[in-house]
This record gives sequence, structure tokens and C-alpha cells, in this order.
Amino acid sequence: MKTICIAGTLDTKGREFQYVKELIESLGLGAFTVHTGVYEPAFPPDVGNDEVAAAAGYDIGEIAGRHDRAYATEAMSEGMEKLIPRLYEQGKFDGILSFGGSGGTSLVTPAMRALPIGVPKLMVSTMASGNVSQYVGTSDILMMPSIVDVSGLNSFSTKIFSNAVFAMAGMVSFESKQQIEHKPLVAATMFGVTTPCITRAQEYLEQRGYEVLVFHATGAGGQSMEALINGGFIKGVLDLTTTEWCDEIVGGVLNAGPDRCSAAPKNGVPQVVSVGALDMVNFGPWDTVPQQFAGRNLYRHNPTVTLMRTTAEECKQIGGAIAEKLNLSQPGKTVLMLPLGGVSGIDAPGQPFYGEAEDKALYDTLRGRVDQSKVDIIERPENINDPAFADAAAQKLIDLMEAGS
Repeated sequence: MKTICIAGTLDTKGREFQYVKELIESLGLGAFTVHTGVYEPAFPPDVGNDEVAAAAGYDIGEIAGRHDRAYATEAMSEGMEKLIPRLYEQGKFDGILSFGGSGGTSLVTPAMRALPIGVPKLMVSTMASGNVSQYVGTSDILMMPSIVDVSGLNSFSTKIFSNAVFAMAGMVSFESKQQIEHKPLVAATMFGVTTPCITRAQEYLEQRGYEVLVFHATGAGGQSMEALINGGFIKGVLDLTTTEWCDEIVGGVLNAGPDRCSAAPKNGVPQVVSVGALDMVNFGPWDTVPQQFAGRNLYRHNPTVTLMRTTAEECKQIGGAIAEKLNLSQPGKTVLMLPLGGVSGIDAPGQPFYGEAEDKALYDTLRGRVDQSKVDIIERPENINDPAFADAAAQKLIDLMEAGS
């Protein structure tokens, strides 16, 4: 029997979770309940809060006695993060479902993130209509807005709860029977203005027996790729679009954090890196661009995205940050390719971000800061989106992967 784990505060939201449990069981599925609250549950759970607390070395009585909500949330969240993956490995459940506000969401999503990619995870939350990156991270958690607070059973909440249960029931009950050939995995990074390059390189690699996972370089995309590299899933990396560094250095909205470009060097994974879209910092709609950037070269990419051309000084800082990460590489594992004809589709003669001085500052910094005893630098005359550049980058990655196999 397929089983859904229901995790949540069975003390303060006992009626709601009882409703969900009964609905799951009415569908012929198992319901495996985990109590994350501090006080006595409304009904007996399969896993008590004492067990959750103990998983992280806490005592539930001591937690309850402190009457400190923040402390309790931190302690129980830590216990859930340790316990839930173990219970999954023991075969206790096939997917996990939870409901809550900001506290309940913070309690359970760390445990969801600790589960393998592909395990069904659904969080019904009052926080789901805003920025959910702190809850989802680099996992595949589905966030569903609860519309009304998870408080009581009414015509709105029961409909939302039911939809969530039916969604989970479908995810745990149905499996694809299509057989997909497992091929060596290559990770690639793409942005709208580097799409022709990555599309061409992807086709080149797939024709030669590789499976290519393309990550949209929007912050979360870069973080997800780094996580999969650290997890040991990736054989080679075609990191041609390193634009997230622009947002990290200058203050845009699509940064991937200071560890971007670290995973492949640290894990000895072959990689070909380039400077795709390092001509732009990302902001939201035109009127959201910070006042400090008034007068800069701005480009309306679409109604919700405004791009800002990086300056020569910013390009030096970005180049230095990338060089620092590439210098972590083992010799023979990393190649840096520089497209001297431009770093994006709009960094070309006649295009709005064409900047010879800015690109020169970037390239000179990389040439000077990259340790060429560890990293080979290849310079080519094309724009990054030229088919010849894409083919050369893809073939170079194949050469690196085959040399290490």
C-alpha cells in the first residue's frame, strides 16, 4: 500500500490533520502521521514529538517547559531534518504532505529538503504566494497557497486540503512506465541571451551519448546545479552562463550566492566555463531598479525584467570572483573559454550592451587572476552564441570527461 506521511502540529491543528488523515485513508492509501508540535496531540500519531525531539538530542519536556516558540521551532525542525530521511529509508512512507503557516512551514520543509529528489513533497502554506526560496532551497518541494489560514475546517480550507490530498495521492500512486536510457549527465547553464549557444551545445552533446540537464541561471538554477554536482550526480559541467555573479557582486535580484562555481572544482568534476551574460545585472520591472543606478545603461528585457549593463570596474570585480573559484580546480579539470566577439546576444556590434572596454576589463582580469597552471584558457573570436563557439565548448568538455574516465 502506498503511504503518505502527514507531518505537522497535531496539537494546535489536530482537527485539520485528522480530516486530512481520514481523507487519505478513504482513498485506500496509508497515512503515516508525525507530530511536530510541543504539546499533546489531538489523536495518537505514528511518530510522537518526543521521538522527533530526541532525533536532534533534545528533550520534549524541556522544550515545552521553556515556552519559547522560536526555540521549539528550531529544535523540532532540526529533529525532523534528521528523522524524516531515516523513516523514508526504512520504507515508512512514499511521499510527504504538510500544512501550516510560517512556523509550520519552517518546521517541516527542512525535512522535505533532506529527502531525495523525486520523492513527492507538498507543503500547503500561507507563505506559498511570496518568496519561497528559503523553504524550497534546491529541492523539488511543491508549495501550494492555503488561501485561508490553516485554522479550522470550512468551505475554503476543506477544498484546499482535499486538492492537496488528491495531488499527493496521484504522485505516490502513479509511476511512469516509460524506460529512459541512463546516460552520463552533463550540467549546463543558460540564460535567454545565451540560449542559441546552449541549445547548440546541448544537441552536440546529446548526439554523442550524453544527457544534458540545463539550468536557468536565475539564482535558484545555479544553486540547484551546484547541489547536484556536490551530490555526485554530474559527470561534466558546461558552465557557459555565469551571469549570476553579476547579481552577487553588483546587487541584482538573481544571485546564486558566494559559493557559485565552487562545486565542480571541489569535487574534481571536469568543466568548461565561460562568461555568458556577464554584461548584465538583473532587476524586476523598470520602476523597481534602485535609485542608485539611475542614469545607467538599462534595457527592458520584458515587462518584469530590467537589465543593467555592467561597468568596466564591475567586470573586474566579477572576473576576480570567478577566477578565485576556478583556481580551486585540479590541473586538467577546468577550461575557461573566452568569446572575444561578445558575452551575450545583446553584447555585439549594434546591440544595446555592446561594450569593448567592459569586455576587455573582464578578460584582462581573468587572464591575470586565473592560475593557468590549473586552468587552461582558450580564446576564440566568436560571440558566445556563434555555433562554432558552442561546438568547440561542447567538444572540449567531452575531451576533459574522456581524459578522466
